[in-house]
Amino acid sequence: MYKFGFSKSEIRALPSVATSINYWYIESAMDGQFYRKDTLRFGIREKAVKLLKNKRFVVRFVAGAIVAGVVLFGDHGVIQRIRLSSRKSDLQAKIIEADQESKRLQAESRALDGDAKAIEKVAREKHGMIREGETVYKVNRK
Repeated sequence: MYKFGFSKSEIRALPSVATSINYWYIESAMDGQFYRKDTLRFGIREKAVKLLKNKRFVVRFVAGAIVAGVVLFGDHGVIQRIRLSSRKSDLQAKIIEADQESKRLQAESRALDGDAKAIEKVAREKHGMIREGETVYKVNRK
């Protein structure tokens, strides 16, 4: 087995090695722990201030915000596209409804051109007309 490092007794036996190397580093290395200075832990505010002092970050952030704003909220942006897509589907539904109404009215018009029964039906229902000798009874529904 290979041995990495020195034991505490070997270090103390060799004072020249102990003086040339920081003793605190060797002590912590012997325990399997390497000494590192605690880095300062910044809070959110300190990190934000540090980022705002970084000019590259600020320029990139502002440019990114502008691009994102144009992409999302511009005339040809994502949100406008979603609105237009929704409006398009609403208008297509209205077009289909208008086509069906148009076909129904055209069929009714063709029926009224030559069919006497269809003409009589429209005259009775829409205009309240009756034949001679008929009596109309109206019922009030409450």
